[in-house]
Amino acid sequence: MPESPPRSWAEVDLSGIRHNLATARKLSGQGIMAVVKASAYGHGLEAVASALEQEEIAFFGVANVGEARRLSKAGVRAPIYLLGGTFPSEREEVIAHHWLPCLNTMEEARHFDQLARHGGTVVEAHLTVDTGMGRGGFLPADAPAALEAIRALPGIRISGLGSHLPSADEDPVFTRTQFDQFDNLVESLPHRRELKHIHLANSAGLLGYQSRTTTLARPGLLLYGVSPLKGHGADLRNVMSLKSRIALIRDLPSGHGISYGRTFVTTRPTKVGTIGIGYGDGYPRALADHTPEVFVRGQRVPLLGRVTMDQVMADLSSCPDCRPGDEVELFGPNIPVQEVAQKAGTIPWELFTGITPRVKRIYSG
Repeated sequence: MPESPPRSWAEVDLSGIRHNLATARKLSGQGIMAVVKASAYGHGLEAVASALEQEEIAFFGVANVGEARRLSKAGVRAPIYLLGGTFPSEREEVIAHHWLPCLNTMEEARHFDQLARHGGTVVEAHLTVDTGMGRGGFLPADAPAALEAIRALPGIRISGLGSHLPSADEDPVFTRTQFDQFDNLVESLPHRRELKHIHLANSAGLLGYQSRTTTLARPGLLLYGVSPLKGHGADLRNVMSLKSRIALIRDLPSGHGISYGRTFVTTRPTKVGTIGIGYGDGYPRALADHTPEVFVRGQRVPLLGRVTMDQVMADLSSCPDCRPGDEVELFGPNIPVQEVAQKAGTIPWELFTGITPRVKRIYSG
């Protein structure tokens, strides 16, 4: 018996990711560390990494050892950079697989040095500088001395330097200060020519700012077709479309409640479609109070009442041709993910990464 089609699914256009990578390269004029953490922002780590590796990126950026392990098992050839710090228990595995850690403290550096020397090897790493994120790294005033101290450790070779922008999409004044501080620091380092990989810009930083010293950009959201800067006209293509189907259609009378809490009550006879997706799939429950819409048969229609775990209800009164089984777009080219995020009081990053495993990813391109 053939497998039935999925109730809800996410279409992922890999050619769109490659297009957006080309846009990132054109805008930055630098090497690219493709940020594929959180399962490539919910798009699927292995499939996205395979598509990006065909484009000869400089690095893959992941959040943790588990993600690095998945990339290694998938057979990627590009170097794998760990954007977050490592736990002591993970560091032998990092060294054994030649993943590149970022060093945030001297304790971390000394432990990597000890493990590398014990194994008769040298670990390549980047130094992280905290220019304002407050999450990890050496303060700018301490970074030069820390770099010299780590250079003296025989088990470590520092090949790069990086920092992170906490508010490039919100605070241009502070972000320009960060760029200046970072560039000034790099230019002051006596051994800066040893640092082949200097990186600061995330997607917002890449789109809105310029550096005198960086050699590498770290786009994440931009690769997946969304600009974090409002009104920025970057040449980006939609990558993910979240879809479901109409499960059933019913005619309800005026005065009939819809969904939990009866927060919506019909004021006229209403054609109501039940759609097979809910917050158990990652479609946000917080949308209910903000007039969300979905796209079906070439038009937008409003959702009614609260998002439930497995279903949502839509007013199909304006769609006489709608039938059970019809495809429904929750976000994609016709309902931008930014719009859905804004109505849900969240951000596109959270929507993408919150799509749950029961939503099948279907790849094209």
